[in-house]
Amino acid sequence: MSDDPRTRPAPSPASPSPEKLVADLVSLLTVRAEGDDRFSGEKQPGGIGRVFGGQVVAQALQAAQTIAPEGMVAHSLHAYFLRGGEEGRDIDYAAADDFTGRSFANRRVLASQNGTAILNLTASFQRPEEGLEHQDAEPPQVPSPDQLRPDMELRRELLERMGDRVSDAQRAFTLRPRPIETRSSDRPHWMNDRPRAPHNSSWFRTVAPLPNDPALHRAVIAYASDFTLLGTSALPHGLSWMRGELNGASLDHALWFHRPARADEWLLYATDSPWSGGGRGFNRGRIFDAEGQLVASVAQEGTLRRQKKKGAA
Repeated sequence: MSDDPRTRPAPSPASPSPEKLVADLVSLLTVRAEGDDRFSGEKQPGGIGRVFGGQVVAQALQAAQTIAPEGMVAHSLHAYFLRGGEEGRDIDYAAADDFTGRSFANRRVLASQNGTAILNLTASFQRPEEGLEHQDAEPPQVPSPDQLRPDMELRRELLERMGDRVSDAQRAFTLRPRPIETRSSDRPHWMNDRPRAPHNSSWFRTVAPLPNDPALHRAVIAYASDFTLLGTSALPHGLSWMRGELNGASLDHALWFHRPARADEWLLYATDSPWSGGGRGFNRGRIFDAEGQLVASVAQEGTLRRQKKKGAA
């Protein structure tokens, strides 16, 4: 049987097909124009609790890309998470043209729910040009994705070991079908049970092909760039969100696109955390294609706190 999930037999009727999962992701990341450079982003089907930060970043980027000058492409974004978004509600995006030059342009987006701001994002765009090139970054030496097990299999095994220590809601959330498959070469942070170096590497791609829209591929990469990032700063402490030992939230997110890449082909996400302290963790990420070319860089800081036991002061 092929190891490619896009060529496996169709799943049971109770589980969405890979094509349906990716179609839903495309719909999620396609903002609707509401006039006057305002947009609306769909809610995650079946979403529970707080909105995934990568979703808000990706939708805001899509709003910025929609009003970018023709012929210019996004090369970076910088965002601050102001408040946690609430699942089950659409998100409003107000975009603004701050600057348009011959080579570069800048667009600003404010995301809000019910009139309350939850994120602001600034994206920079460039007209493609030839330039000096170098790459002083090598991808980590890790097994290829076809040599690794899907993270979903690891999740199932972890839940079996945890038994009734996991709530039904947490179990359903952990096992929900995902439009993006990940395969970790290291022990993922949610399985972490002992302190180790703050480095993590995992492959990711959509479970079915995406349309040939470079802006959409950038949005999907932005969405996935929030995977595993904050968890990397938890690795030296041997603590896990899965066991209820931590709480945290992203504070900001920066992403630089270095070269075009397809999000429906395997990309290697290598993260590290050089520092944590003061209730915060700082994390960096590098995204490589299968040929070892650096396609994007990421940086993020988030709150990182030990979960207090019930009844503790």
